[in-house]
Amino acid sequence: MKIKTWLLITFFIVMVLPITGAYSLYVWINAYYQDKNVAEYFEKLTELNQVKSVLENPMYYTKNADKKDIEALTDDHLAITLYSKSGLSLYSSNPLTTGFVSKDSIFKGLYELKQNYNAFTYKEPVYQEGELIGVYEIQLVRTDWVKGVESRSWLVITSSILLFLLIYFAVMMLLNRKLNRPLHELMRQMRVFAKGEHVESNLVARKDEIGELAQTFLAMQEEIETARTHLKTEQQQKELMIASISHDLKTPLTAIQAYAESLQSRALSEEQQVEYRQIILTKSETMKHMLEDLLMYTLLQSTSYHLELVAVDGAEYFEMALSDYEQLCKEQGFMLEVVCDIEGMYAVHPKQLQRVIDNLLSNAWRYGAVGTTIGLAAVNAGKCSIGCFDFVSPALVKQDGMYIIVQNSGQGVKKEDIEKLFEPMYQADSARTKVGERGTGLGLNIAKQIIEKHGGTVELVSKEDYGTAVLCWLPPFKGEN
Repeated sequence: MKIKTWLLITFFIVMVLPITGAYSLYVWINAYYQDKNVAEYFEKLTELNQVKSVLENPMYYTKNADKKDIEALTDDHLAITLYSKSGLSLYSSNPLTTGFVSKDSIFKGLYELKQNYNAFTYKEPVYQEGELIGVYEIQLVRTDWVKGVESRSWLVITSSILLFLLIYFAVMMLLNRKLNRPLHELMRQMRVFAKGEHVESNLVARKDEIGELAQTFLAMQEEIETARTHLKTEQQQKELMIASISHDLKTPLTAIQAYAESLQSRALSEEQQVEYRQIILTKSETMKHMLEDLLMYTLLQSTSYHLELVAVDGAEYFEMALSDYEQLCKEQGFMLEVVCDIEGMYAVHPKQLQRVIDNLLSNAWRYGAVGTTIGLAAVNAGKCSIGCFDFVSPALVKQDGMYIIVQNSGQGVKKEDIEKLFEPMYQADSARTKVGERGTGLGLNIAKQIIEKHGGTVELVSKEDYGTAVLCWLPPFKGEN
């Protein structure tokens, strides 16, 4: 049951129970008094009849009459007052009743046994030979009744207090069980989790808001633990990356130092000096690329870094982006087949997209078989104009946008390694690379992140002992948002 519903029901019960209890006491006491009244009425009526026979004697309504018999009748429970017909008090067992009383008061309620809170009152006129000579008034004190009322009043007060306390403690126990204890338990679990310990909560079985809160807490715990694991993995990757790049930088740096020291020797021929200078330049360029990759990877990892995309004409931009690679491929020992068949507008970051093409071609040189042809294409989705490998065409599933395709012939990549290739610092078997060439292992990861920031996707397909292709898909430009 929901806590809101439970509180409303509890509030209703707390409101109704005292009223029900008070009404039940009222009904019980009223029924008791009704029975008591009937019995007492007949009891007092019998007592009254015994007194009336004495008070009907006319001689008591004359001046200086002897009233010893009347005085004998009076006591603490019975009071008698005699009035003349003019309203003069002739006798009263109550010393406070003296003097005259108005006739209206005397003759009001004659022959009626009135039941008051503390006494029954009865008045009746006395006649002598048909003439009114006086009125007597009898008061029968209800001592037992008053005591009973007082005792039952205390009973009602005591019962009401006990009922209130009972309801109060019952509600407190229910609130403690329904709200206080679960909330304290949830707070304890949160403190335990805050210390870094995993928490298993049994509060999720509850069908109320606390159960929902516990479920939310466990979901939050799972997200935080996942984030912690991710951060831990990232930290390990960063440490590995720093260690790996430091090691990789040390190799060309050592070579640069060695050749620089050799250049200081006068024993070198002119040809050797030119060769050593070229080696130093090559190693320096290698270090520059490694540092650029590291810087770009770090930049792309930042949540505050966003690519500023600009709308370009596809044919014009990609014609320019794919040019000037033919000579570089020849220098690496490859032939290059370039196709650019693009229509429409695309939102790109020119510099970063050029970096993607550079990285993909660099990988193609590093892992391709020397003397083979590298395919480089920028085509609209649904087209493959470079003689794509038979395993490439089925992967071109997009029907809009465009593909950047880079394929090379070689040993290919094992299926279990394909996804890992996009992880930072992962490199394929070094035996498949060209001798002496080793990258940072960040190229494909950087390319993937840049393409994804363009709203696109990257996929690598390969066939062992045949070749590999990287497919970068970009969505068409749909105008400014």
